[in-house]
Amino acid sequence: MEDLKSLFKNIYRDSEEKINLFYSPGRVNLIGEHTDYNGGFVFPCALDIGTLAAIRKRNDNKVLFSSFNFPLKIESSINNIVYSKEEDWANYPKGVLKILQDLGYKISGFEVMFKGNIPNGAGLSSSASIELAMAVAINELYKLNIDMVDLIKISQRAENEFVGVNCGIMDQFAVGMGKKDNAILLNCNTLEYKYVPLNLQGYKIIICNTNKRRELADSKYNERRNECEKGLRYLQTVLNVKKLGEITVEDYNKYCNLILENKVRKRVKHVVYENNRVLKAVKALEEKDLVNFGQLMIDSHASLKEDYEVTGEELDTLVDEALKIEGVLGSRMTGAGFGGCTVSLVKNTHVEHFKKIVTKNYKDKIGYEPTMYVVGIGDGAKKIKEDMLWQF
Repeated sequence: MEDLKSLFKNIYRDSEEKINLFYSPGRVNLIGEHTDYNGGFVFPCALDIGTLAAIRKRNDNKVLFSSFNFPLKIESSINNIVYSKEEDWANYPKGVLKILQDLGYKISGFEVMFKGNIPNGAGLSSSASIELAMAVAINELYKLNIDMVDLIKISQRAENEFVGVNCGIMDQFAVGMGKKDNAILLNCNTLEYKYVPLNLQGYKIIICNTNKRRELADSKYNERRNECEKGLRYLQTVLNVKKLGEITVEDYNKYCNLILENKVRKRVKHVVYENNRVLKAVKALEEKDLVNFGQLMIDSHASLKEDYEVTGEELDTLVDEALKIEGVLGSRMTGAGFGGCTVSLVKNTHVEHFKKIVTKNYKDKIGYEPTMYVVGIGDGAKKIKEDMLWQF
C-alpha cells in the first residue's frame, strides 16, 4: 500500500486528500462467441487479473490520468472532456466521465493512476476493465449512488459512443458483475442473468495468447455484424423476432433456405447453434459433466472456424496443439478472433506439460511463442482492501 501511494505521489503533488483504491478484473468468455450483439446467451467469468486504480480528489477542475504501464500522461478539464486519438487508452475512462456528465451527474477534478496486468490487445477486455474501474471509482468518490448494472450500461455507452467501438454488453457485464468461482449465464437481449458455480474438479483454465496483432479484428467484426443483420432480415419474413438470439435451432433448420447467400447462412447458423451450445454447456456444468462441457468448447471453435470464419492460423494452431495433449478436455478461441486468445480446460497434473509442449509446437509452426496464463475466477469491479494488492 505504501509503495503504491509513493509511486502515485511521485507523479502527483503531495496532498492531505485520501488516495482511494479500486480494482476491476479482466474477463474471459468460456463459450458463446459473437452471440452478444445478436441478443443471445454468453457465458463469461471475471478473472483474477485486472486493473488497479488509485484516485484522489482535487480542489479544482483538472482531471489528470497516468498509468504504470504506459508513459502517456494526460491532463484535461472536467468541463471539456473530448475524444483524442493521441490520448489512446485514456479515452476509455474519459468516455465514462463524458457519459456520466451527459446524464447530469456533477463531477469535479481528480487525479488517477492505473496499473493493469491484463495482456494488452489479447481480447480479455482490458478496455472494459479500465472503464469499470473508472465508473466504480467515480461512483464511490462522488457518492453518485448508481447501481452496478447502470454503471455497466454507462461503460458500454462510453465505448460505443465516445471511443467508437460497437461492442455488445458482455464485456462490461462480466467485469462489473463477476463473482469469485462463478461464471455468468447472461441473456444479452434482456440482461437476465444467473451465476453458475465453476466446479472444475481438478482442472485449470489456461488462457493462451497468440501474440498476433489483431489488425483485422475491427473491420471483420463490423462485417460479421452486418452479415448477421442481413440474415436476420431474411428470417424476419417468416419469424416474429427482433434478434438472431431469439431463433431456435429448429427454426433455423426449417427456414435457413430463405437466406439466399451461403456466406450469410453460415454466419446465422453459427449464432443460432452457438446460442444453443451455451445453454447445453451450463447444463453440463450443473450436472458436473466436464467432459461434455469440454466437447462443447471444441464444437464452438469448429463453428467459429468453419461457419463464422474468425479464427485464423494462429488460433487454430493453438487449439489443435492443445487438443493433442492428454488431460485437455476442451479448447477454443475466445474474443473477437483474428488473433487474441484461446481458453483451454486442462487437468491440474498436466498443466506444466501443456505449457511446454504447446509453446514448442506453436513456435515451430508460427515462428514465435504464445504467452500462457493459468487464471483463477475472481470478483467484479469494487473498492479494494490492502489484502488484494498482492496480485499487483
